[in-house]
Order: sequence, then structure tokens, then C-alpha cells
Amino acid sequence: MNYRKYVLLGFLFGLLVLIRFFENELFYDPYLAFFQNDYLYIDSPRRELAKLTWFASLRYMMNTVISLAIIYVFFKDKSMVKFSVLIYSVSFVVLMGLFLYFVINPRQEDYYIFFNIRRFIIQPLLLLLLLPAFYYHKNGGQSYKMMN
Repeated sequence: MNYRKYVLLGFLFGLLVLIRFFENELFYDPYLAFFQNDYLYIDSPRRELAKLTWFASLRYMMNTVISLAIIYVFFKDKSMVKFSVLIYSVSFVVLMGLFLYFVINPRQEDYYIFFNIRRFIIQPLLLLLLLPAFYYHKNGGQSYKMMN
């Protein structure tokens, strides 16, 4: 049974890697090249707002669905998945609001914070925060109580 679990987790993490690897082919994002250059000293790239918003949302949703599957396979706990859906939903609203603000109002002094907000949208960073938190909640809290 554990073997199947690890193969499935490997497959799901592989999907996340493929999304990242093929990001230029799959998604419209003029900020990919922008942030690879010396972005603190150049003007914001030209962009199509609706198209950029759609592809950023699509990428967030793809990463979210795969991340939720990873959380479920790892813990087999539907309550953790439900809580994660809430976290991902609230995060999407907040992050997309901030993302759109920085896209519509580009200022060089805001590029660094925009870079980091965009990173949370296009990469599965919430998964990296939730997995250890849930692991600690499920296992670590018990061993901490036993130590005291």
C-alpha cells in the first residue's frame, strides 16, 4: 500500500514540475522574461490584462488541484483537504487582488513585492507551507505533548 502511495505522490509532484518546466509553452506571462532580467531598472512589459489574468488564474488552479490531491494522498484526511480549499480560496482572492493592483499600477519601487506576490500565484508555495503544518498538526503535536 505504501508503494502505491509513494508512486502516486511522485506522479503528482511530477505534474507540478511539468507545469513549471513547460510554463513558457502553456501560459501567457510576459513577466517570466521580465523577472529573469534586471527588472529593478527597466519598465514593466506590455501585457494584455484579461489574458494575463486568465492564465495566472489557470496556473493557480492547476497547481491548487494537484496540491490538494497531494495533501489528500499524503494524509488521507478530508478535513485537511477542506481546510486547504478554504486557505487556497482566500489566498486566491487576496493574491489576485494584489497581483492586479501591481499589474495595473506598475512602479519600479514595487517590483520586488510584485515579484513575490506573483510567485505565490504561479508556484505551489502554499503546498510547501501546508504540508509541514499539517504533518506537525497530525504527528508533531503528539510528540511535543509526550516530551512535556
